Amino acid sequence: MLDDRSKLLLKTLVERYIADGQPVGSRTLSKAAGLELSPATIRNVMSDLEELGLIVSPHTSAGRVPTARGYRLFVDTMLTVRREDLHAVDRLPSAALQAEQPRQVLSQAAHMLSNLSQFVGVVMVPKRPSVFRHIEFLSLSDRRVLVILVSPEGDVQNRVIHTQVEYSQSQLQEAAHFLNTHYSGLTIDQVKERLRTEVESLRGEIASLMVKAVDAGSEAIDQQDEVVVAGERNLLSVSEFSRDMGNLRKMFDLFEQKTQLMRLLEVSNQAEGVRIFIGGESQVVPYEDLSVVSASYEVDGQVVGTLGVIGPQRMPYDRMIQIVDITSKLVSNALSHHK
Repeated sequence: MLDDRSKLLLKTLVERYIADGQPVGSRTLSKAAGLELSPATIRNVMSDLEELGLIVSPHTSAGRVPTARGYRLFVDTMLTVRREDLHAVDRLPSAALQAEQPRQVLSQAAHMLSNLSQFVGVVMVPKRPSVFRHIEFLSLSDRRVLVILVSPEGDVQNRVIHTQVEYSQSQLQEAAHFLNTHYSGLTIDQVKERLRTEVESLRGEIASLMVKAVDAGSEAIDQQDEVVVAGERNLLSVSEFSRDMGNLRKMFDLFEQKTQLMRLLEVSNQAEGVRIFIGGESQVVPYEDLSVVSASYEVDGQVVGTLGVIGPQRMPYDRMIQIVDITSKLVSNALSHHK
């Protein structure tokens, strides 16, 4: 347990380091805290905080910087969120996230998170069964057919398939009409199963076309990215990362592979409100220099995904909390009113 003086000095040190990015010395800390304390007293308190693992002294400086544990204590017990700090986000209208397709809303949200935070924006795309509402075929040249698959949410997937025979547009319309009439609203797996037994009434080549089209539609949906990432280049301007190319490369590998991001966002999906992971404490993104601020978003009151900001430990957490919280509400509103 820290006494009030130690808490104030730790809070001041963290805030100064977040603002300036420079190790904080005892003289600077004394002035910033507004306490009439002797340099020796300040040094003693800082020594105690260091023994508790809350701050550390870099080798090249006499000042101190917060550890992940120090940031955690700051975020959990000392952070105050001031609404006046975020005028730009407060002025964002609901129309800031509007698009023809839900997928575009999520992409816009990732870029909004990145632009507002100047770090990396991430959005988990909701997992959904591969269901189609409508299918169309368009004849191309050289025995190629464009398959247009529309999901119940309005997402559109296009795939080109190669066929054994040349189909006329009327034949393609016949196949599309059969699928839309009999199978609309079913999952791709259900359609595949029923096609095996229910297409005897159609000519063999049309049945073959439909099977191939449904396979292409299933592949199109399966290949969708489950995480949208925006603003990775912002990390190039973060001094903690730009000084270490090996560390920076690890960060970009994380965003490229996305598997660990999925695990982290799925953990966040299970909690209400804004969650903060600092350093490697989550065991999901095991990078000491990274922090994640995340929140879930909903469609019609049901949690369907998670979004957040990824940046250095030295981030303004009060601002990030507001950015993530407001963006999650805008996304929820945009998706719930999307028809």
